[in-house]
Amino acid sequence: MAAFAFTACGKKESGDVVVLTGASTIAPIIVDVAKRYEEAHPGVRIEVQTGGTSRGIADTLSGVADLGMASRVLTDEEAEKLTAYRIAADGVCVVLHKDNPINDLSKQQLIDIYTKKETNWSAFGGPDATIVVANKADGRSTLEVFLGFVGLDKADVKADVVVGENLHVINSVVSNPNTIGYVSIGTAATEAQGGTPIKLIATDGIAATTENVASGTFPITRPLTIIEDAETSPAAKAFLDHLKSAEINDIIEKHFFVPVN
Repeated sequence: MAAFAFTACGKKESGDVVVLTGASTIAPIIVDVAKRYEEAHPGVRIEVQTGGTSRGIADTLSGVADLGMASRVLTDEEAEKLTAYRIAADGVCVVLHKDNPINDLSKQQLIDIYTKKETNWSAFGGPDATIVVANKADGRSTLEVFLGFVGLDKADVKADVVVGENLHVINSVVSNPNTIGYVSIGTAATEAQGGTPIKLIATDGIAATTENVASGTFPITRPLTIIEDAETSPAAKAFLDHLKSAEINDIIEKHFFVPVN
């Protein structure tokens, strides 16, 4: 069975062990694909570790990982040494507690919240309660994508809570109904459907749905990619070919992402 470690820092092994590290958004897809792949390829073991896109890129460059998981476009400098393959598309959405009456926030309203220009939910038609701002930690591509949309630098954001994984953001919202955070649409939709008391908020009047990501109408979208360097092992290359195929589309859709192959 595929190994799925959130904080493991293991060294890449040789032979038919394939190590992937990186974006927590992509990891659940790869874990499910790996389970099915291992059943069809006895002797091959797929290890999946998270830690963020920056870790996936760094580990692939250093050789610690065979393949990296990146939920943003590579920079020009990164693309000189790495090749990225899109396997799916995703959106980044704002999440609130399901009991918060607010259902839509504009880009300007998000700027006002994340810079603490507005600090009470009543300013947006919500309860008379102080807004708790949850922000992503450095190295998380979700942070870069969100800041790119609102046009803010990291120094502009005045966060009350700094978190890493998507589920950490969701847990913050669940534990304090006055919290606002932003996560992968796929992750948020999966949790909401499973009964987690959160809701996905529309941005600039556009609902945060997989359908709107697919149509290109949702304003905050990003690619989900697998990256490799110039020295990919045969076992990793074979698994990469599988990830690039339409054979995994059912798993991508199960996780509320948009297949691109």
